[in-house]
Amino acid sequence: MTLQTPSISPTIGSATPPPPAVHLENVVKTYGSGTASVTALAGVSLQIPTASFTAIMGPSGSGKSTLMHLAAGLDVPTSGSVALGSIRISGLPERQLTRFRRDHIGFVFQSYNLLPQLSIAQNITLPLLLGQHPVNSAWFDHVVQSVGIADLVERRPQQLSGGQQQRAAIARALVTRPAAVFADEPTGALDSRSARQVLGQLRHAATDLQQTVVMVTHDPVAASYADRVVFLSDGQLAGHIDDPDIARITAHMAQLGE
Repeated sequence: MTLQTPSISPTIGSATPPPPAVHLENVVKTYGSGTASVTALAGVSLQIPTASFTAIMGPSGSGKSTLMHLAAGLDVPTSGSVALGSIRISGLPERQLTRFRRDHIGFVFQSYNLLPQLSIAQNITLPLLLGQHPVNSAWFDHVVQSVGIADLVERRPQQLSGGQQQRAAIARALVTRPAAVFADEPTGALDSRSARQVLGQLRHAATDLQQTVVMVTHDPVAASYADRVVFLSDGQLAGHIDDPDIARITAHMAQLGE
């Protein structure tokens, strides 16, 4: 099976809209078996459009991290389907899924996961080198300029602040031009100033670089940077807010018991 890059932009002149960047259909995820089984997601269907910034929120144990792991191909659903663009990743064999994640999905975690022995430039281009893909120098320059670290790429991670390291992690996630970038509590280890800068870069990635960003967060301030906040409770969808602000997000979370 030959994997093609998922469609992430509309075709000019086409009457058929592109597929959503991320599409979950009736997804169920159960851990364990018998009386010890726990259902983390109970029939979740969700579409995330291309070039959008979506935040996933919910009380502890609501299933938000499970949803992100399934959408990003880090885990497989018990039933239901997960697609990125036109590729149904929930049906891929493990080797092909691993290659798909490397080539078509970007990740930003709370821990920056930068290799200390490599320069920032080498860390950013590592996914391309592992996939044996050439580095597009023009795109690399554009990405590092966009996230504000163009003058830092020859340094090692330990020579950067936490916020700068997280921006390097965002650049690494963007350098492959992925179908989607998944960010798991990306500002959890940062001070408020650095957090604002990182969130601004994720906002910029969606608005100006036409990148699809999906972020799990517990922070209403972080979620307010998104186009849409999707809420989970007890493994099920529990509403959403478009064009969110901190007050509306906080009020909705209070209704969910957090």
